[in-house]
Amino acid sequence: MTLESQIKQKALQSGFDAVGITDAASVDSEQAGRISAWLDAGFAAQMRYMHRNLEKRLDPSKLLKNAKSVIVVALNYKPKNPKRKHAPVGRVADYTLYKPVGCDPPHYSNGYVANYALYEDYHRFIKQRLQKLAQFIASVAGEDVRFKICVDSAPLAERTLAVRAGLGFIAKNHILTIPQLGQEVFLAEILTTLKLKPDKPATGRCFDCSKCIEACPTGALRPDGRLDANKCISYLTIEHKGEIPPDLAAAIADRIFGCDRCVEACPIQKEAPACANKEFKFYPDRAMMDLKQIQTMTEEEFQNQFGDSPIKRLGLERLKRNAEICTKSQPIGNKPKAPKGQA
Repeated sequence: MTLESQIKQKALQSGFDAVGITDAASVDSEQAGRISAWLDAGFAAQMRYMHRNLEKRLDPSKLLKNAKSVIVVALNYKPKNPKRKHAPVGRVADYTLYKPVGCDPPHYSNGYVANYALYEDYHRFIKQRLQKLAQFIASVAGEDVRFKICVDSAPLAERTLAVRAGLGFIAKNHILTIPQLGQEVFLAEILTTLKLKPDKPATGRCFDCSKCIEACPTGALRPDGRLDANKCISYLTIEHKGEIPPDLAAAIADRIFGCDRCVEACPIQKEAPACANKEFKFYPDRAMMDLKQIQTMTEEEFQNQFGDSPIKRLGLERLKRNAEICTKSQPIGNKPKAPKGQA
């Protein structure tokens, strides 16, 4: 068995669902140009960290001196059966924000949580397993090798590397799509000075399907194929600091943390298997949050409930901001009832 085969076998035994290998060469000039143009257009919104360390993001060897290979792993997180019922899908123009004027419109009492946040903190879970994988590689490599483990926080064009490593293709919603796993996957990498034989890049694509673009409530998935984070509900509810513009806040509807609309619309995702890793702790009761409970939550209660969750990164203040938006958002298709005596 080749060293590459041993590494892949060990990665799958460690609980990952897919693994591929690519070299540590820079991102090609065409892709680098698209990333730079996207940043220059302001589509990264308040995510200023996307502008920092751009050279490292485009060149893995700048993250680890003398890096020769990148091992890319994927962990499926599609829930088996989250306990929730979705709000109707609509565009920005279909929603209104309720302002008390003597009417009593229907409103949301529970907030939707994105699927990835129904699990324990994936950073820690994945990093522990990659550390063990790196130790295994060092033990069988037969030479002095160095590693750098990257789990989301490192400046790295990981979707591009995943395509190069043969895992899948980037869909029209800008999410890596692995044909046999779908789009709900966490990506992580091991950079190493060990020279490994790279896999062939993936060649798939979306063809004529545009269901993800049609499903986006705010038009964040632009007609020109670019993603405008300023309008993305996932960005607005998780990354955005301060007040959210009223027209976009209305479209947030019942989404208190993240948004999976474009993913759930993908035909490949509909056929994807559920997460099979029994060690990855799952909290189905977090799928829908009681909005009144969130609005009265103390900092101590927040830490106790979400200390091991990706939601902790948001902070209580912004979680309450999102809860307030959800409670004021009027479901589409429902009009406020006029007070008695007023037609």
